[in-house]
Amino acid sequence: MNNRKTLPPLTLVLGGQRSGKSVYGESLIDAHGMGGVYLATTNSKLAAQDTEMLARINAHQARRGQNWDTLEEAIDLSAAFAGIVGHKPVLLDSLGMWVANMIATGQAVQDVAQNLAQTFISHPAPVVVISEETGLGLIPENALGRNFIDSLGALNQTIAAHAENVVLCVAGIPIDIKKKEQ
Repeated sequence: MNNRKTLPPLTLVLGGQRSGKSVYGESLIDAHGMGGVYLATTNSKLAAQDTEMLARINAHQARRGQNWDTLEEAIDLSAAFAGIVGHKPVLLDSLGMWVANMIATGQAVQDVAQNLAQTFISHPAPVVVISEETGLGLIPENALGRNFIDSLGALNQTIAAHAENVVLCVAGIPIDIKKKEQ
């Protein structure tokens, strides 16, 4: 009897900070039974000066078992996906950090959103994308904050439109928002 679950080509997991979204995404891939590729949008070398961020990275790494490979890419996600060989599922964590990186380098997220969605759905292995849900808070007072919220919100909508499954994590509880019957 095979206990492995089949992952759809693209799953989007949304949630606020500390909502359990990364743990849930990891559990989807762990249930697949092959391990996975953890594609981090945070650069641990750059985070070395930020002890709190480094602690977050270390906690994420400690949670994952030996079947996980880690790849870090802060900007060029399409190139990172092109470099992933094999058929292990990919967990991308997170779109929010990637959007912040894009904005910090002066790049427009909307210019690459559709291509990024195509990269995810055309990848030969299942992809689980983790992203922050930003639509539940206040509108920021400054333009940078509004740009981040608008860019991530629009990107989440683009990815959700292409995803078979969309899950919202609240207080560690996953809630199916969109689920393709298998």
